Amino acid sequence: LHLARDLVERHWGEDNICDGPDECRAAVRRMLRLGAKVIKIHASGGVMSELDDPILPQFSKEELEAIVDEATRMGRLVGAHCHGSRGIIAALEAGVKTIEHGTYLNEEAADLMVEMDATLVPTRFIVEFLMAEGEKKGMPEYARRKGEEAAKKHSEAVSLAIEKGVRIALGTDIWATGMWGRNAEELALMVKDGMSNLQAIEAATANGPATLGPQAPKSGQLIEGYDADVICVNGDPSQDVRVLEDSENITHVFKGGKAFKQPDA
Repeated sequence: LHLARDLVERHWGEDNICDGPDECRAAVRRMLRLGAKVIKIHASGGVMSELDDPILPQFSKEELEAIVDEATRMGRLVGAHCHGSRGIIAALEAGVKTIEHGTYLNEEAADLMVEMDATLVPTRFIVEFLMAEGEKKGMPEYARRKGEEAAKKHSEAVSLAIEKGVRIALGTDIWATGMWGRNAEELALMVKDGMSNLQAIEAATANGPATLGPQAPKSGQLIEGYDADVICVNGDPSQDVRVLEDSENITHVFKGGKAFKQPDA
């Protein structure tokens, strides 16, 4: 259970590890005191961690319920890093609302995501990037082995989620590599896995706030009362989302109605 306060320096305090419902509840309270708007847990093992299995769950039913209960009481959504379906199902049944990665998502888990109105954040880009560039970036051998196994299943899992109608939001997990500014590459991978171009754009805009629950900004849609967060594109991403990968194609950027990028007069 963690709050990433400084992603650049990657501070992960030891007190973020919690065992038993009482410690889990206390950990949520600590994170809320530090200003957390969302609580994220590791509901399964990971790829970059050495001693756990991405397929296996890491919390008991009672621990998950304690985390969700405490966060919900304070108006916070709980999201879960999770690869294996057992962990996904356990998290969803406890009330977790977003699943990050979902590498081994099966039909039962996908159906439950739809039933629970949960959001999948597949992070396809980071998996592809680590398989292509991880060794050069110093990726440990144990992580490379786990990553290769995960990569074989990830695309299939995302395709299944798309087919089942699971809500999907863009997210890249890029803090692990520092590949800032390349999040648009996630959209082409979503299209490759079965989305239309417009569905991929929706995942990158309207669906994002769903991952923040009650703390979400009014953003991502061009409707009255929402923040005027708008970009202008030299090209038609509804026909080919790859035009968004080149920042030169983004001619204007407005955040809250204020221009942050526009051509020189």
